[in-house]
Amino acid sequence: MSKMAGLKPRHFLWQVEGKVAKVRLDRPERKNPLTFDSYAELRDTFRDLVYAEDVNAVVFLPNGGNFCSGGDVHDIIGPLVKMDMKELLAFTRMTGDFVKAMLNCGKPIISAVDGVAVGAGAIIAMASDIRIATPEAKTAFLFTRVGLAGCDMGACAILPRIIGQGRAAELLYTGRTMSAAEGERWGFYNRLVEPAALEADALDMAARIVSGPTFAHGITKTQLNQEWSMGLDQAIEAEAQAQAICMQTGDFERAYTAFVAKEKPVFEGN
Repeated sequence: MSKMAGLKPRHFLWQVEGKVAKVRLDRPERKNPLTFDSYAELRDTFRDLVYAEDVNAVVFLPNGGNFCSGGDVHDIIGPLVKMDMKELLAFTRMTGDFVKAMLNCGKPIISAVDGVAVGAGAIIAMASDIRIATPEAKTAFLFTRVGLAGCDMGACAILPRIIGQGRAAELLYTGRTMSAAEGERWGFYNRLVEPAALEADALDMAARIVSGPTFAHGITKTQLNQEWSMGLDQAIEAEAQAQAICMQTGDFERAYTAFVAKEKPVFEGN
């Protein structure tokens, strides 16, 4: 196991408080676009989170009134048009590896969205476990608007599971903006809150999650992701095995002891 509270990334902001890591992309003057370097550093950070003992949840937060404007036009799109196929595939695999790292990091992830969350910014929100937004949030999977397919970084697999096939198809074919109200109504956003309350609301949710049985939360995240490709019989068996593992933890016994004593359990994540 390792500790990540002292991480000092070069390409985004990182702060750990109470086992909750706060992440902000840090180019507010340009609505926080991603670059080759920030993609790679985020990918590596989320891969390392698997082994972090001092982080039990992650919250992506806006910066300067916006979440993320996607890949930087000058720093990413411009160079891409000059690359050969081998270089392009290396890039698209890297961006996909970032999403895989988010899905496989073992920690619940919350995205708190204000302003624009488009392109890769929409993907970050999509790949999170929980999404909270302001009424002003604008979300767009705008890949077709730059001449690309909508199937980017897992969008064709993940987005239909959140909002349904037809709605996902509309957004991915047209690249149009999904309003915050649509996002909440369709189930993309768990809820909408006013901008002044967004960060506190997301961090409160994260605090409640990390106060729970965090080992079991990691199992839940694993099953939520792995059961996509399972049949029903496989899923039920996988959950039987997963739950039996959780029943061996101290947190399971702590919950029982607290219930008998009519007290609130204090979980320790083991």
